[in-house]
Amino acid sequence: MTPLLLTAGLVAAPEPPAVDTSFLKQYAETRGFMLGRPAKPKVTPDGKAVLFLRSEAKSSRQSLYEFDIATGKTKELLTPDMLRKGADDNLTPEEKARRERQRVTAGGFADYHLSPDGKQVLVKLGNTLFILDRETGNTRELKPGGEGAIVDPKWSPDGKLVGYVRGYDVYAYDLAADKEQAVATGGTPVKTHGLAEFVAQEEMGRFSGYWWSPDSKSIAYEEADHAGVEQWYVADPFKPDVPPAPQFYPRPGKKNVAVRLGVKPVAGGETVWVEWDRKKYEYLASVSWERRGYRPADPKADPFPDPLAVVVQDRGQHGLALLAVDTKTGGTTPLVAETDTAWVNIPPNVPARSGGEYLWLARNGDRYEIQRRSDDGKLMGLAAPAGENVTEVIRTFSGYGVLPGPLDGSGPVVAYHVAPDPTQQQVRVMSFGARYHTPGSETGGHLTTKPGVHTGSFGNHDTSFVITSTTLKTMPRAAVMNYSHEKVGELPSVAAEPPFTPNVTVGKVGDYYTAIVRPRDFDPKKKYPVIVDVYGGPKHLHVVQAMRNWLVPQWLADQGFIVVAIDNRGTPGRGRDWEKAVYQKFGTVPLEDQVKGLHALCDKYPELDRDRVGIVGWSFGGYMAANGVLRRPDVFKAAVAGAPVTDWADYDTHYTERYMGLLPESQKAYDEASLIPLAKDLSRPLLLVHGTADDNVYYRHSLKLADALFRAGRPFEALPLPGVTHMVSADPVVMERLWAKTAGFFRQHLGVPTR
Repeated sequence: MTPLLLTAGLVAAPEPPAVDTSFLKQYAETRGFMLGRPAKPKVTPDGKAVLFLRSEAKSSRQSLYEFDIATGKTKELLTPDMLRKGADDNLTPEEKARRERQRVTAGGFADYHLSPDGKQVLVKLGNTLFILDRETGNTRELKPGGEGAIVDPKWSPDGKLVGYVRGYDVYAYDLAADKEQAVATGGTPVKTHGLAEFVAQEEMGRFSGYWWSPDSKSIAYEEADHAGVEQWYVADPFKPDVPPAPQFYPRPGKKNVAVRLGVKPVAGGETVWVEWDRKKYEYLASVSWERRGYRPADPKADPFPDPLAVVVQDRGQHGLALLAVDTKTGGTTPLVAETDTAWVNIPPNVPARSGGEYLWLARNGDRYEIQRRSDDGKLMGLAAPAGENVTEVIRTFSGYGVLPGPLDGSGPVVAYHVAPDPTQQQVRVMSFGARYHTPGSETGGHLTTKPGVHTGSFGNHDTSFVITSTTLKTMPRAAVMNYSHEKVGELPSVAAEPPFTPNVTVGKVGDYYTAIVRPRDFDPKKKYPVIVDVYGGPKHLHVVQAMRNWLVPQWLADQGFIVVAIDNRGTPGRGRDWEKAVYQKFGTVPLEDQVKGLHALCDKYPELDRDRVGIVGWSFGGYMAANGVLRRPDVFKAAVAGAPVTDWADYDTHYTERYMGLLPESQKAYDEASLIPLAKDLSRPLLLVHGTADDNVYYRHSLKLADALFRAGRPFEALPLPGVTHMVSADPVVMERLWAKTAGFFRQHLGVPTR
C-alpha cells in the first residue's frame, strides 16, 4: 500500500518515471552504512585495552567487544542473547524518550560503563542492570527493590555502588549488600529527582540529572518541578485505543520548568539545597564534581576539598555564570561570568578539573581558547590558545612522559578538538608545562592533520587512545594509538561499505563554505536542475568533510540533479558576528545567505541551471525549505519540507528564546519568522512531510501550515508518517520510500538535465 497522500486544490500531474531505490534500501537497512562499525570506544584505566560496541552489518542490536592493545586481537565480551536469549529490548517509554533525545537508534546495548578500576562493566538491557566481570566473564543481575523505569546508571567513584534513577527518584545500589537504597525520595511525574528536564536533554546536551561526589559519599541531584508547565500529548493515529503519551513541553513566553540542585549523603540525612539567584538564572546548564587532584597541607582550612561547580544561565541566555558550591551550606561563589547582547553559548565539557585548576572554554575575539582558572576563578593562563580555534574540551588526564614533537612537558594534559576551518575537526593535546622548541611547527601535539572529521577518545592518561576519523572518501575508522602517537591497530568493523564514493567538492565560494555533488555520470555539456540540501540553523554545520553526509545527496544527484549545500550566517566557526547575525532574524538572514551562496555557485559552475532550483531539508532545514518557496519563489521552484517548525511560538523555550528573544517583547520577531502568514502567497509546489509521533517538532507545525494553505486555496501536498518520530532514519522502510518520493517530486517539478 502506498503512503497516505493528501492533496488540496492540486490537479494530479503525470507520475514521474520510477527511480531505482536499491541503494536507498541498502542505505536504510545499514543505517547509512554505520551498522557494524565500532561505537563508543573507551580505553580501560590501565591503558591496556579498548572496549567498544558493535552490531552486525544489518542488525541494530549492539554487543560489547574488547580490543587488546598488546596483541591487536579482539574478542566478544557480552551480547544481549548471553543475558536474555531471544528476548527483545523491551524499552520503557522513559528509555525510548531518552534515546530519542540522544538520537540513538541502536538496539541491544546502547551504552556501557567501566568500573573505576576497569575490571567490571555495567550494562543495561531493557529495564534490567547487569555487571560483567571482564576477567571471569561472569555476569550478575542487580535486583532493584521496586517498580519503575531505570535510567542513567553510573558507577560510584570508589566502585562499590551503582547509582541510577528509578521512577522519579535517585537510588544507590550497594554491591556488597546486594540491595538498593533511596537517596532522593518523594519524586513524582510533576516533580522529578535525578532526571534532566526536556530542554536540558534536547537543547543543552545534558542528559544526566545526578552526580556522584568524588568520595562516593554524597550525590548531587536535580529537582525539576514541572508544575504549571504546559502538557502536550503525542497520539498514534494508528492506535486510537491507546491513550496519548503526555509530555511537559515549555514554549516561549510560557511557564518554564523550575530547577534546583540538592546535595544529599548516600547513607542518609537532609538534602542541602544549592543557593543561587534562580529568578535571574533559570537554567542549570551543567554540573561538575571532580576530585581536586591534590590535597592541601591543612584540609580543615580548605572550604572546597573536592569542588562542586555549576554553570547557570538566564532565561534570555544573555548571561551565564560558573559558580563554586559549598556543599556543607549550599552557598555559591561566582567564578566566571559571561554576557552577550545576543546570546551566550554553553561551553561544552567544562568546567573540567586538572590538578588544582579549572579549565574553562571562553571566547577570545572571534575564537575560543581553553583557560586555566584557580579555585577562586582567577585567570592563571591558557591550556590551549585561541589561535587554534578550539571547539570543545575532550577531557583532561595525566601525562606519563614527554609528548612527541616540539611539545615538551609532563603532568596535566588536556585533549581537545579544533576546527582549522568549519568543514573539519582535528584532535590536539597540550601539556600545561609544554614548551615550544620549534615555533611554528605543524606537528607538536597535533594528533590528526588530514582534512576530515576526527574525534578522540582518551582514558586516564596518554599511554593509549582512540582516534575515529572520516574524510570525504572514507567512512569512519577507529585507530588505536600508543603514547608515541603511533597507530598500533584498528578497531575491527564488519560494516557494509557504500557502493560508491560521493562525487563531492567542498570549498569556499564567495563568503560561504559550500558543497557541490555532481552525478557520477556527470556531463559538463548539460545543464542540470539544482537541489539545495539545507539545514541552515544555528549550532549545526552542514558542509563538513565526512563521507557519510554525502551518500544520499549523491544518490539524489544520480537521479539527474546537481545537489548543493551552503552554510549560512548563524552557523558556528566563523566568528561572533557571523554566528549571531541571525538573532531575531530567522526568517530572513539564513534565507538571504542561501540565495547569495546559490547564485555564487551558479556563477562559478555553468552546469547549474539557476532557473530550475529545488530545496529540501528536515527540522530547521524543513523550515528553510518551506520558507524558501514562500518568500523566494523567484529562486526556488519546488520544496520538500520535512518536520518543519512553522511557528516559532510553538517550539521549546531554550532553543527558541536563545535566538528569537523573550515574549511578549519580541513578538514582532516571532511574527516575521512565522510561515503561517505567508501561506496565502504560495505559488510553487510544496511537499510537507512530518512524523505524527514527533515530540520535538510536533506534528502540529505541519498541520497549522497545511490548514493555512488549504484555507487560502493554495495547492500543496502533505505526507504524514504515522507513528514516526523526529528521527525518520529509525525506520528503514520510511527512509527508503521518503527519498524515492522526494526524487520523484523534484523530477516532476524541475525536469531532467538538458543540453
